[in-house]
Amino acid sequence: MDFTLITILIGIVGIIYGLLLAKVVLSYKVTDKKMLKISNAVYKGAMAFLKREYTTIAIIAAILAVVFGIFINIETTITFIAGAVFSALAGFIGMSISTRANVRVASIAKEGVSKALRLSFQGGAVTGMTVAGLALLGVSGFYYFYRDPALTIGFGFGGCLISLFARIGGGIYTKAADVGADLIGKVEQGIPEDDPRNPAVIADNVGDNVGDCAGMGADLFETYAVTAIGAMLLGVALGRNDLYVIYPLILGAIGIIGSILGSFFVRGKDNIMKTLYKGVIASAIFSLIGFYFVTVTYLKLDIALFFTTVVGIVIALLMFFITEYYTAKSYRPVRSIAHASQSGAAVNIITGLAVGMESTLLPALVICAGILISHSLAGLYGIAIAAMSMISLTAIVVALDSYGPITDNAGGIAEMAHLPDNIRKTTDALDSVGNTTKAVTKAFAIGSAALASLTLFAAYVDEIARFSLGKEIIFSLSDERVIVGLFLGALIPFLFSSLCMKAVGKAAFSIVEEVRRQFKEIKGIMEGKTEPDYARCVDIVTKASLKELIIPGIIAVLSPLLVGFILGKIALGGMLIGSILSGFLLALMLATGGGAWDNAKKYIEDGNLGGKGSPAHAAAVVGDTVGDPSKDTAGPAINPLIKVMNTLAIIFAALFGSGII
Repeated sequence: MDFTLITILIGIVGIIYGLLLAKVVLSYKVTDKKMLKISNAVYKGAMAFLKREYTTIAIIAAILAVVFGIFINIETTITFIAGAVFSALAGFIGMSISTRANVRVASIAKEGVSKALRLSFQGGAVTGMTVAGLALLGVSGFYYFYRDPALTIGFGFGGCLISLFARIGGGIYTKAADVGADLIGKVEQGIPEDDPRNPAVIADNVGDNVGDCAGMGADLFETYAVTAIGAMLLGVALGRNDLYVIYPLILGAIGIIGSILGSFFVRGKDNIMKTLYKGVIASAIFSLIGFYFVTVTYLKLDIALFFTTVVGIVIALLMFFITEYYTAKSYRPVRSIAHASQSGAAVNIITGLAVGMESTLLPALVICAGILISHSLAGLYGIAIAAMSMISLTAIVVALDSYGPITDNAGGIAEMAHLPDNIRKTTDALDSVGNTTKAVTKAFAIGSAALASLTLFAAYVDEIARFSLGKEIIFSLSDERVIVGLFLGALIPFLFSSLCMKAVGKAAFSIVEEVRRQFKEIKGIMEGKTEPDYARCVDIVTKASLKELIIPGIIAVLSPLLVGFILGKIALGGMLIGSILSGFLLALMLATGGGAWDNAKKYIEDGNLGGKGSPAHAAAVVGDTVGDPSKDTAGPAINPLIKVMNTLAIIFAALFGSGII
C-alpha cells in the first residue's frame, strides 16, 4: 500500500473541510448597511495590503528561483515556487474569510455568546484547515513524485520565505496602525478604542488580520512543511525501510483528522477559554489514539516511536497552559504589571520586561525535557517525531489564533456601528479570550519552531556529511569556527528584532502625523459630523510596512550564505545552533511579555485599579505600546527567521559539503 497517496488524500480532505466551513460562515446574512460598510472597508484594506505584499515577495522569490535553478537543481526550483504559492494561497483564503466573518460574528452576537463563539471559531478553522491541508498535500505530493525528501526541501523554503515576509510586513503593519491609533486616540484625544472618529481605526482593524491571521497561517504552514521534511531526511539517514521516511506524513494526516473531529467539541458558553480548549484537548486525544493504532497495530513499528508522539503532544499542551498563566488577566504575572501601572509608565515597563524574561523559564525546561526524553526513546529521529507530533495539531491551533482577529474586529464593528450594549458585552467577552488565544498560539509556534529547527540542523549535519566525500564532520566547542558561528548565530535574532522594532516606530510615526493632521485640518471629526479619511491611513501604513520589511528579510537570507561562503560549513553549523538558542528565548520573552502587557491594560479597562481614564490606565496604555511590537512583530518573526537560515543551509549543503563553497 502506498501511504503517500493516503496522506495526499487526507490533505485534500482538510482543504475541503475548510472550504465547507467557509461556506457555513458566509451563509449567515447581515442586513445592517453600516456594519457592512465598515466590514467592507476592512476587507478591501486587508486584500490591498496582501496584494502589494505578495507582489513585493514575488520579485525576491523570482531572483531566488533563478539562483536555485543555476546553482542547485530544477527540482528545488519547482518545489520552492510551489511552496511559496501554496503558502500565499493559504494566507489569501484565511484572510478572505476572516475579514468577512467579523461582521457576521458582530451580527450574531445579539443571539448570545454560544452562537457567536461557534461562528468565530468556524471562521478561524477555515484558515487552520487550509494551512494544514495545503502543507500536507504539498510535501506528500512532491515526495510521491520525487521519492527523495532532499528534493522537497525547496517546498519548505518557499513557505519559509512567505512566512518571513508575512510576519515582518504584517507585524509592522498591524503594530504601526495599532500604536498610532492608541497614542493619538486614547492618550492624546481620550477617545475609546475602535472609536469611528479615529482616522486610524480601519487600518488598526486591517492590521489585526494581516498580522494574526495571514502571518500566523504562513508561520505554521512552513513549520509544518519543514518539520515533516526534516523528519523525513532523518528517516532516510536511518537507512531502514521507507516507512520511517513516510511516518512523519502519516502523523500529519492523523493530526488533520483529529483536528476535524476536535472542532466539533467547541461548543458551550459558560467559559469561553475552556470551550476552546475542549477542541484542542479533544484533537490531541483523537490524534494520540490514531498515532497508537497506526504506529503499533498497523505499521508494527517500535512502540518507542509512539511514546515520542506522546512527548510532542504533551509539549504542545504544556506550552498552552504555561503561556495562558503568563498572559491571562486572572493570574499573577498580568496583575503584577497592572498594579505596577499605579506607579507610572516606567514601573509598568520594568515589570513587563521582568515578566517577559521570567516567562522563558518553564517553556525552556519543557523543551529540554522533551528533547531528552524523545532522544532517549529513538535518538535524533525521536526528536523529529516529537516535533512532527506537536505540529500535527496545526489545524486546530491556527483556528484558535485566527479566532482572535475575527472577534477583535467584531468588537470594533460593534462599537463603530453603535450597536446595543448587550452586543458589545458579548463581543468584548469573546475578544478578551482572543487576546489569550493569540498569545498561547504564538508560544506554540515558537516552541514548534525550536524543535523543527533542531530537526533541520540534524538534517543539515547529515546532508553535509553525505557530500563531504567520506570526511567526518565534527562540531566541537574546541573548534574556533564553531565558537565564532555560535556568536554570529546568537547575534542575528537580536539584530533582526531591532530592525523590526525600529520599523514599527518609523511606520507608527507616519500614522501619528497623519491622524494629527486629520484632527487638525478636517473640521467636525471629533463632533462626529465628518467621516475621517480612513483609506489614507491604510495606504500610508501599507507603504511604510512594505518598505521596512526588505532589510530584515535580506539579513535572514544572506547571513547563512555569507557565513557558509566565508567561514565554511563548520562555522555555519555553529551559527545555526546559536540562532536557534537565542532566537527561541528572545521570541518567547517578546511574545509572552507583550501579551502580558496587553492584558494588563485590559484588566484595568475592566474597571480595576481606577479603570479607564485613570493614571494607571494611562501608564498601562504606554506599556501596551511597547508590548505590541514585541508580541506581534519582532517576537513571532523570529520563528521564520531561524527556519529560513536552516533550510537555506540544507539547500546549499551540497556546495558546502563538497568544498565548492
